[in-house]
Amino acid sequence: MKKFSILLILFTVLSSFGFAQKYAYVDTEYILSKIPSYQNAQTKLDEIAKTWQKEVEAKYAVVEKKYKEYQTESAMYSAQMKKQKEDEIVALEKQAGELREKYFGDEGDLYKKRQELVKPIQDEVYNAIKQIATEGSYGFIFDKAGNVSLIYSDSKYDVSDDVLKKLGY
Repeated sequence: MKKFSILLILFTVLSSFGFAQKYAYVDTEYILSKIPSYQNAQTKLDEIAKTWQKEVEAKYAVVEKKYKEYQTESAMYSAQMKKQKEDEIVALEKQAGELREKYFGDEGDLYKKRQELVKPIQDEVYNAIKQIATEGSYGFIFDKAGNVSLIYSDSKYDVSDDVLKKLGY
C-alpha cells in the first residue's frame, strides 16, 4: 500500500510538471530533404560507398576464384602444396575482410566521411531547433523521424518549417 501511495504521489507531481511545458516536434528527414548541401553530401557518400563496395567485391571475387581453382586442382597437389594454397586463400580472404572493415566498419572510412560531410549540417539543424525551442519556450521537441513513436501529432505543433526558415531555406 505504501508503494502505491508513493507511486500515486510521484505520478501526480510529474504530471503537474507536464502541464506547464510546451511541446513540439520536428521531422528531421523532411528538414534534411529540403537542404541541398545535405542532398549533395548524401550523393557523394553514396558514390564513395559504391566505389568501395566494388573494390571489396573484387577482392572477394579473387578469393572465390582461387578457392574454385583449389577445389578443382587439389587432387593433384601434394600435402605441402595444399597447405600453401589454403594459406594463400585464407590470407586473401582475411585481406578482403580487413578492407571491408576499413571502409564499412563501425569506425571505418565511410563513417568518418559521413562525419566530415553530414555532421556539420546536422549540427546546424540541431542549433536551429535549439534556438526555436528557446524562442518558443518549448520544454521538449521530439523528432518524428527518429526512434520516438508519435502515435498522433497535431500539425500545429510541427516546427519543421520554422527550422527551415531559421536555416534560410
